[in-house]
Amino acid sequence: MRIGLLTEGGYPYVSGDARLWCDRLVRGLGQYEFDVYALSRSEDQEDEGWVALPPQVSRVRTAPVWTAADDGVRYGRRARRRFAECYGELVAALCAGAFGEASATEADRFGYALYGLAELARDEGGLVGALRSETAVRVLERACRAPGALRPAREARVPDLLTAAAHLEHALRPLSLDWYEDDGLGAVDLCHAASGGTAALPGLLARHFSGVPLLVTEYGVRLRTRYLTDTESSPPVRSLLAAFHGRLAAETYRQAAMITSGNAHARRWQERCGADRAKLRTVYPGMDAAPFAEVGESPRCAAPDTLVWVGRVEPAKDLISLLHAFAEIRRKEPGTRLRILGAPTGPEGAAYLGHCRALAAQLFPDEAEGPHAVGDNPVSFEEIGGPDAPSPAHAYASGAVVVLSSVVEGFPVSLVEAMFSGCATVSTDVGAVVEAIGGTGLVVPPRNPRALAEACVTLLRDPERRERLGAAARARALELFTVEQNIAAFHGIYLEIVSHTPVRRVVLDDTGEPLPFAVPAEAYVPGRWAQPTASAVGRGGPGRAETPVPAAEGAR
Repeated sequence: MRIGLLTEGGYPYVSGDARLWCDRLVRGLGQYEFDVYALSRSEDQEDEGWVALPPQVSRVRTAPVWTAADDGVRYGRRARRRFAECYGELVAALCAGAFGEASATEADRFGYALYGLAELARDEGGLVGALRSETAVRVLERACRAPGALRPAREARVPDLLTAAAHLEHALRPLSLDWYEDDGLGAVDLCHAASGGTAALPGLLARHFSGVPLLVTEYGVRLRTRYLTDTESSPPVRSLLAAFHGRLAAETYRQAAMITSGNAHARRWQERCGADRAKLRTVYPGMDAAPFAEVGESPRCAAPDTLVWVGRVEPAKDLISLLHAFAEIRRKEPGTRLRILGAPTGPEGAAYLGHCRALAAQLFPDEAEGPHAVGDNPVSFEEIGGPDAPSPAHAYASGAVVVLSSVVEGFPVSLVEAMFSGCATVSTDVGAVVEAIGGTGLVVPPRNPRALAEACVTLLRDPERRERLGAAARARALELFTVEQNIAAFHGIYLEIVSHTPVRRVVLDDTGEPLPFAVPAEAYVPGRWAQPTASAVGRGGPGRAETPVPAAEGAR
């Protein structure tokens, strides 16, 4: 089987998102051939290069989405009219409302326009010049001023129109790529988009032009991320872009053969955005359990009075609430210590770390005699890699209880690592935490220092319960969250999709003759083939039907 792996800002780049997951998937499915089609996110990402690729990656094709030079294509009168018609239909669908606010007719209108633009780009050589033209802005303006357009769109001024047109040009750049010929994505058996949004757009076009089935995997729903992060655009621009990405997500879900999510939280978002429940599968992220095996299987010998927090230092982790909770814990258990192990992410994280250090110094003044004496603060800020915590496994094993205090969380990687390590945990109820932890840890509401403190004190005072919860957590993690489980799930999904997909091409030998049995037998039979026939009714009565043999069995 030949898989076209589609990424945006991810694999095979060294600094790519979901790079590790994609690399493990490709290496774990060595029996398949992979073609990687990657959209790069920045010049720095391209300069950093690729990871070492396994031999089953036969081709890598890349294209930048962060820049696009003028392709020099100049349309004639007929092509300009065709562009104005398709682009006009697309922006009219956006002005009619964001996803969920208009009828299915607008969804069909959006799909018709999207594929019309793709066909125009294929016929004429590109869309970059047309999307940047004055015609595009004027078409967008007419759609915003049309009767029935939403109020934010009607209020768009010239700067808003220019900004929105530029964003749409950026988002539609994959339409101009030369990836969709028979020797490109048209030659693969299955397209697997490693995320939604722009990464899935080449998969939609491969399906449109060549009938290639599309699998979409989302460990974080791109549409949700855009809703949460677009806070600087003006209301008209925000409305138009939200409508575009909502319609693109709905079209992707509609055309995909199957959609996988990393947890139930993401799955609910996919359903709200139009995904058919029958197409949805939950495949948990695969994590390497081997580094935590020794710690997880060894008897617990950690400090019984130490709490451990591990992760990236940033505001979403809410270390402020953790420090206030620890102040309450110290009043009930005076000898308790707190180890915060992690590095800040960017300037915002560095500033947040400084704020946390200042708060810790204020809440826990040095416990020593004398006005100027230097004592021992019960809170320590460290980075993994030091002598006391040379690895994440040693960090988790250094305490009696592992704490997660986040207010925003997707799939809680650090929590699953703690589970692999056999640790008892106290977590906040955010994202996929409850789904990951099951009944093997204590869960409290976010931004509630008192509840967090009570749960921690409960476990600190009950070592037997900590042992039971830690053992149960490790067993659950090994059952659900390993790399092997993830690879096996996608292996089954690949086979399921291809088994329901008709053969699209004839394989020829060296002489140009069709090669018998070159394509695996398929189990796809179009139409309702299990209907009663006259002969069946005559032989067995109206209650029996003669079931035809599926193609897979007939081929044997």
